[in-house]
Amino acid sequence: MSITLARTCAVYDLIEVQEALDRSRGRSPELEAFYERMLETGSDRFVTKPSSIDALDPLFEECPNFDEVLDDLVRYLALAHAGDRGFNVMPILLLGGPGVGKTHFARRLARVMQTECELISMNALSAGFVITGSSASWRGAKCGKVAERLVRGQYANPVIVLDEVEKATGSSQSDPLAALYQLLEPETASSFRDEFIDVEIDASQIFWVLTANSVEGIPHPLLNRMAVYEVPSPTPAQAAGIAQRMYAGLLDELNLPGFDPRLGDIVLDKLVGVSPRDLRKTLIDGLGHAVAAGRERVSVDDIRIRPAPGKGRIGF
Repeated sequence: MSITLARTCAVYDLIEVQEALDRSRGRSPELEAFYERMLETGSDRFVTKPSSIDALDPLFEECPNFDEVLDDLVRYLALAHAGDRGFNVMPILLLGGPGVGKTHFARRLARVMQTECELISMNALSAGFVITGSSASWRGAKCGKVAERLVRGQYANPVIVLDEVEKATGSSQSDPLAALYQLLEPETASSFRDEFIDVEIDASQIFWVLTANSVEGIPHPLLNRMAVYEVPSPTPAQAAGIAQRMYAGLLDELNLPGFDPRLGDIVLDKLVGVSPRDLRKTLIDGLGHAVAAGRERVSVDDIRIRPAPGKGRIGF
């Protein structure tokens, strides 16, 4: 069994925050309230690290098509233990088609590390201030997602997921990816300034996971700051294993101890074509159909796979 080790580190300087609060008096009630919250909660945040590389073992079973990523993470974690350092890896970019489980993998990784997870959808994101905040002099100004997570959260090393990063769209005044050139480099991320609070924040411990369907639209200088992995769709055998494990988990979650603990081969064969993204709902629906029919075993007829949006037939 692996437990999680934790130490603390300061993510900002309380003296600098107090000075910023004194300067902001009378300018913005929202900004003053944010500074006061920073002072009230203090600057120390937890930095977590699994105590053993065995902590990653469940992910090899739950996300078998991510074995290349996990192999590297195991090595990085082993290095962290050998040198008694933090579990810091370079940002990772997960490439793969919709539904292969990229976002699910990132969330499970955060759970294994016993830290928080922040999901930022980059689809149609048109302004960098969503990440970096906007100037307090603007109407409706607010803190960006990075600083907000580090200030309001308990951890200095949250997993921050930038989903569908290739779909971020910029304008002549704002590039939503511009802040990443600083944030993805630990040396510069340690002195990150959110535009709203204008106080240095140490964002160097963040575990960055970016997802994309392809590298088109992602600038090469940004790609050079990341470890890029192509994530394949699960093989039929892997898909069957994922379905069985998810089914077993649902029986516990829904408190259905009387149900057959195993899915039949014919049911698993039908589930092979269901993406990891849709698998949970399909299994819950199947269990619902079985319960409605008075059975404690999911049959192949209970698995009803809906066509993808736009693929259905239109009838009158």
